[in-house]
Amino acid sequence: MHPAPASFYEEVVALEREGNAFVVVVLAESLGSTPQDAGAKMLVTTAGLHVGTIGGGKVEAQAIALARELLASGSAAPRFVNWALKTDIGMTCGGSVKLYFEPHPAGGPGAGWPIWIFGAGHVVQALVPVLAPLDCQLTVVDPRREWLDRLPRARNARYLQADEPAELVPQIPDHAFLLCLTRGHASDRPVLLRALAERKFPFVGVIGSEAKAKVLRRELVAAGLPARRARDFHCPVGLPFGGNDPREIALSIAAQLLTERDGPAVA
Repeated sequence: MHPAPASFYEEVVALEREGNAFVVVVLAESLGSTPQDAGAKMLVTTAGLHVGTIGGGKVEAQAIALARELLASGSAAPRFVNWALKTDIGMTCGGSVKLYFEPHPAGGPGAGWPIWIFGAGHVVQALVPVLAPLDCQLTVVDPRREWLDRLPRARNARYLQADEPAELVPQIPDHAFLLCLTRGHASDRPVLLRALAERKFPFVGVIGSEAKAKVLRRELVAAGLPARRARDFHCPVGLPFGGNDPREIALSIAAQLLTERDGPAVA
């Protein structure tokens, strides 16, 4: 197989770094009168062909269409296809191609489990190093750049400064786990209100006590949220072990996230 040029792999890295969805398409086998040799590659995004080629023409057009279908479905499962050029593609020449499609969902590595954390204080400083080695995609939001800058660099983590963090709630993927770990309930509440009023995430956790949870629920209802939705978050977040040390709290939160991720769905 002929190696793809270095620029092809640089484009893969760039797309992952930017969090864009794409599909790697590889011509794995080429028999008969085919337009390209085995090993040809291309990258397809939601906009169409991004870089590379598997030969152009009808084969490439059909492969791009299938790649875009995979992106639209959100599938992350690789797929092999074996197309006869005459019967499957509608070409006059004989031969066949075997193609490999490798989808990369939006968000880069770990996009299958996005975790959005609002707040970058002491608990988050301890939590990010626990979560970053896992197969997840971390997004931390805080208005304080100096706290975001203290967080460790990780290929699957991004840190967003926002003066109004709640305005980012519409950008969160539907299957994301959401954590409100801000400086206090006054800054948790706007994020929580939008998250519960406008979205339905599989897990929403808020740091604090049971007393804080009661106050938050009362205020959410007063803001117009139905009482049932106002109960739809975990506070105190984290499993009931450990003390008040931020590192122990971080471990209890990580344990709950894993338990919720791998356990049965809660209605």
